[in-house]
Order: sequence, then C-alpha cells, then structure tokens
Amino acid sequence: MTTNTDYASKGEKVHLASFWSPKLKMTEFAFAFLVFAIAECAHADQRIPAEVTAVSSDTFLSSLGLNTHIDQGYDPGSYALPLRYLGVRNVRDGVRNLSGHLMLHAQTGIRFDLLGADVRTLIAAANTLARAGALLSVEGPNEPNNFPIFYNGQQGGGMTVSWLPGWLPGWLPGWASWIPVAQFPKDLYTAVKDDPQLSRFPVFHVSEGGAEVDNVGLQFLTIPTGAGAELPDGTQFADYANVHNYVSGVRTRYVDNQAWQAATPTLNSNWDGLYGEYGRTWKRHFRGYSNAELQTLPRVTTETGWDAARPEEERIQGVVLVNTYLAQFKQGWRYTFIYELGEGEGGGGNQGLFHQNWTPKLAAIYIHNLTTILADNVSIASPGKLDYFIANQPSTVHDLLLQKSGGVFELVVWGEQVNGSNTIAVNLGRNYANVKIYDTTVGTTPIQDITDAKSVSLTVSDHAMILEIQ
Repeated sequence: MTTNTDYASKGEKVHLASFWSPKLKMTEFAFAFLVFAIAECAHADQRIPAEVTAVSSDTFLSSLGLNTHIDQGYDPGSYALPLRYLGVRNVRDGVRNLSGHLMLHAQTGIRFDLLGADVRTLIAAANTLARAGALLSVEGPNEPNNFPIFYNGQQGGGMTVSWLPGWLPGWLPGWASWIPVAQFPKDLYTAVKDDPQLSRFPVFHVSEGGAEVDNVGLQFLTIPTGAGAELPDGTQFADYANVHNYVSGVRTRYVDNQAWQAATPTLNSNWDGLYGEYGRTWKRHFRGYSNAELQTLPRVTTETGWDAARPEEERIQGVVLVNTYLAQFKQGWRYTFIYELGEGEGGGGNQGLFHQNWTPKLAAIYIHNLTTILADNVSIASPGKLDYFIANQPSTVHDLLLQKSGGVFELVVWGEQVNGSNTIAVNLGRNYANVKIYDTTVGTTPIQDITDAKSVSLTVSDHAMILEIQ
C-alpha cells in the first residue's frame, strides 16, 4: 500500500560497523549468535498474544447505512422488507415526501441522514423526524460540483458560461465560485446547533468539497487560524468530514485490499478518499489537515458502492461491499452508506443491492448473513478484552474484534486477496470451551464447531469469516 507520506530515510544505507567501538572485540561466531538471538526474540514476541479491547457489536451495526430515494418519489413501502432483511439501521435520503420517511421508520426503526439544499426546509424536516425518533444526522447539499446549488441568489459549484465580446465573440465556459456552497453549511451548522431539538444531532459536511475552485475552507470542519481561506478563521461547517470514497475507485479496477485502501485516511491514490477532500484538495490542491490530523478526524462516508450488471459480477460486488463495511469501521469511519438499496433508482448503473423486482443480489445476502450473525441491539459501555494474535498475518488479511452484550466475542477475519488464499492460525491465548466458525458467503449457521479450542486454523481469501468465541 502506498500513501502520500514521504519517508526521508528511504534508500539510506546503514553500516553495522558504525555501531561498534574499536575496544569491542567479537568473534564472527559470537556475532552470528547475537544476530540469531535477536531474531529469535523478535519471533518470540510475535507468539505472545496481544490483549485487544473489543468494540460493541451493536456499535458496529449502528454504523451501517444505505442510500434510498423516497425524496425522488419512489415508493417507501417497497423498502421495508429489504431493509429488515439487510439489518442495516441507517438510510440517507432527501427532504421531500417526508410522510414516507416516517412510515419507513415506523415499520423498520430506520433512522435518516437528511440532506437538502434549502436551510429552512431542511431544519423543518429534521425537526419532524427528530420528534418521531427517526433522525440520525443532517447533511446539506449533495456533490455541488455535479449538482450546483443556488444560495443567497448566487450559483455555487458547477460550471457557468459568460459572454465573451470582441472580435471573436462567444460563450466562455468557467467554474462558479464556491463561496455560496461554503455559506450554506456555515448557516446550516448554526441553525442546527441553535435549535433546541436538533443541537444534539451531528452535522455531516458537504460532499466533494475537494472540488472547490476557490479556497473557501471546505477542507476543514472548522477553519483554523491562518488557513488563508476566503471565509473567516473559526467558521464552523460540520461535526464530521464527509466523503464519497467509492470502493470501486476512479479507475474501476479490482485489486488486493480494494476496500482497505479506499478506507485508508492518508492514501492518495485511485480512490476519492479523505486525503483528496481534507488533506490536499483534489482539484486545486488547497492544503487542509496534516496526515496525523486525518488519522483522527471524525468522518463518515455517505456514498460508496460497486456495480454488478451481470450475474457473474454479483459475487465480487457482495464480498467487496461486506469488506467495505468492515474496513471502514476498523479504520475509524463512524458511518458508511452504500449506494444504493434498489437497482435503477436515482441514476444509471447497477449498484443496487436488490434487483428491480426486489429479489436480493448476492451483496444483499452476504450483508444479511453478516448482520444476522453479529445481531445485537444493546451497546456495551466497557467491552472486554481478548488475548489473540494472527501469526505472520498477510497484508491482505484484516481483523475486527467485537463483543455482544451477552459477553460472547465475535472475531471477524476477512481477506482482500483477489486470487488465491492464505491459511492462517488464530491463536486465542488460552483454551475456550466453544468456537463456532461462520462464513458470510455461505449462510448464518456455523460451518465448523470446535470445542476446547486454543488455536483455530482458517483459510482466508477474499471475504469475511467470523469466529464466535465463548
């Protein structure tokens, strides 16, 4: 994996002779023995289980979201059964047809990330959902570079054309200023935090802020002192950074660690990730947060997805999207919304988890398996710890330790290797009475049940396995 970080020491040569005093005499045998001993100590350290604190399974499940299109007039009644089947708890949608939002919440318990391009309408709709217990967050306009807004009488984002007079007159295309785009989230944030009912809800930033053509400061949650932005220092926009880091990437390739790379906060590569929106903006390269700051920046993904137009493409879509939910959460993303629930809604492409007749694609089945195995609706304030490690863990194998409210550990181990597989050993540190192994591509019942287990062998390839340990 390549990050934007430059290492000054890359390529430097270190000479062992420089470490030795002339007074120190050592035979070649003694030196070889010392090197061997150091290597053995390092290898021994790898065999010592690391005490890992679990995360509540309920917290992980609360991070899962989808995009729907009630706002655009699609029937919310058709969403209820698919959402209950998936076990996903959050939906992102617009402000229109609000009765559909309320009906869907009543039938499924789903909560909404609400987006819109009019502050007053958005605040009113958010209050309606908040009173019903159906509000998750407030967002604002979607991708102003692709869908320009009009705020305070001015266009923000997108392209403009102006008449060029002279000896060769004509229409000259250009880019609209992003000042109106920046003024919108500034005013929205103030309105939300000043509202007695809404102040406790998070505000998600404008998506695709990295497309700003003038430095209005959208690469920050709050513009810091000395940023040189066109809006004043101290201007507050949001509680969470918001990106559309589609796991498919800008080059639409399927590679090892596809989901892991898309989720990496400092990666500047083939994904429209956090770095290009908040580290150094991708269009005009305005500087934002440092790499260290990006690692801890509160963040959400409100759109990601994978296209599967043909039946033979569905398996890849399924494993990649499950991996995406896992990789995003493991790397610090609080919420992740897949685009989209139903095929053929909201635009072209075949990114839906369900076909147009609402039969599930494999992605829907795999997500259902994941959420069913991990099902829990009680958050743990202080999760327990498990002493485990994966010896010689391949770079394409990742793990996430969860715990249910009943005390059972759920160790998710997933692979992101396009071809082939790895056989790994998961050392649990001590003997456990029972370990069940699940495969998210197979179903919701264990594929193996082991008693008195201290170590578990797994063959990991491109998808998620779950060890239930008790």
